[in-house]
Amino acid sequence: MSTEHTGIVTPANITSANITSANIGHAHPEHPETSVKTYAAVLAGLLLLTFITVGASYINFGSGTVNIVIALGIATVKATLVALFFMHLIHDKPINAVVISAGFVFLGLLLLFTLTDVKSRIVYKAPPIEKAAPASATTGMPADAAHH
Repeated sequence: MSTEHTGIVTPANITSANITSANIGHAHPEHPETSVKTYAAVLAGLLLLTFITVGASYINFGSGTVNIVIALGIATVKATLVALFFMHLIHDKPINAVVISAGFVFLGLLLLFTLTDVKSRIVYKAPPIEKAAPASATTGMPADAAHH
């Protein structure tokens, strides 16, 4: 049985002739070729968003919740860029966009309910502990009790 008929590439039959994008599953004749210029623009956008994320981490937007929402928003934009261009979803069937969007919606709901639960909890603080009076050097009892 030869590999020409099965299309299977194994370590025993690897040659430069059969290592092509068609043989390893990256060729999509129905998708247009993405240019290097597009990938460079996406890379620049991801780097810019990374710098914005780092800069936003040093700014207090009022509460920890707002800071988290801003950071997650930036991360969502970055994840969308990666999925669209590096995973080639921009050229894929529209149903895949619906499935991925639904995933993001449910992730958002999960995070929303988690943050709502954390914010609704009552924080109980222990009462302050009164400091004991220092012990008297002669009696070993607290100074205020030694005089009585």
